[in-house]
Amino acid sequence: MNAEPERIVQLSERISAIANQKIHQINGVTHGTKILALNALIEAARAGEAGLGFSVVANEVKGVSQRITDIAAALSSELAGSIAELISLGRLMAEQVRGQRLVDQALNMIEIIDRNLYERSCDVRWWATDAAVVDALEHPGTGNAAHASKRLGVILRSYTVYLDLWIADGSGRVIANGRPDVYPGAIGVDVSHEAWFLAAMATRSGDDYAALDADIATALGGAQVATYATAVRTGGDATGKPLGALGIFFDWQPQAKSVAGSVRLSAEERARTRCLLLDSRHRVIAASDGEGILTDVFPLSVRSGAKDGYYLDSDGNMTAFALTPGYETYRGLGWYGVIVQKHPDSAG
Repeated sequence: MNAEPERIVQLSERISAIANQKIHQINGVTHGTKILALNALIEAARAGEAGLGFSVVANEVKGVSQRITDIAAALSSELAGSIAELISLGRLMAEQVRGQRLVDQALNMIEIIDRNLYERSCDVRWWATDAAVVDALEHPGTGNAAHASKRLGVILRSYTVYLDLWIADGSGRVIANGRPDVYPGAIGVDVSHEAWFLAAMATRSGDDYAALDADIATALGGAQVATYATAVRTGGDATGKPLGALGIFFDWQPQAKSVAGSVRLSAEERARTRCLLLDSRHRVIAASDGEGILTDVFPLSVRSGAKDGYYLDSDGNMTAFALTPGYETYRGLGWYGVIVQKHPDSAG
């Protein structure tokens, strides 16, 4: 049995159709009865005295038919109003149930991403205190940069969600990376004007970090990345002087695709549903259909101050959204989980 809330509306409409059909049949029977009663009265009149008793019966039959007609009319009127209200309430309930379910799924998407990116914020702050990373900046020119690259390579073999890890000195020149075999051109790259480097060098302590929106990294083969960075400080101390910066490049595309594509939907729903992650500018940064990523801006309509909600277009297609709540010390970047679902009757 179909347990979706729309089933209530379907049943209400079926009840309405059955009631109208039966009332129409009753009216047909009473109409026929009235004709018979009228014919009986005519024949009784022709029979004169002998037909008086039959005339009384015919009038009674006619009266009963009229009362049945009146009852059917009243039933039709009362049922019409009640069933119309039932259908309206059913549609509203179906909309609310459907809307809240999609909001919950949108929130679940963004929460999964938040928890994942919280770990990235922890990684970058931890690895910036690694002795090999600190030594590469505190004692340059002594082979420490090469040792740091090997250390970053060890980290990358365990943390496969990253494309590469870079160490830049105080001038913004990359001196070490974890995958020199894959990205040999990283060493010597000037990142002094890159947002992640500038934000990392501006952090006030080792407890702070910079998180950037997902974007294309041309230096990493045009891959989609989410970049996290923090300053590397003297002695690896949280209050030490910034010596340079550590930038870590999260392999965004497969992770985001997995989250957007794993929303729990029936096969029928999946065919008419699009799951999205949007950044604070409403730019598409992940999509279950793979369309418009990092290029399209989604026309999300959000009331001022609304953290989540849903709305319908004129065709009954629903858009549900949820703003990032953040996780632990990761406050989030103003991203949204969004689910767009076509109405069953307008899908195609």
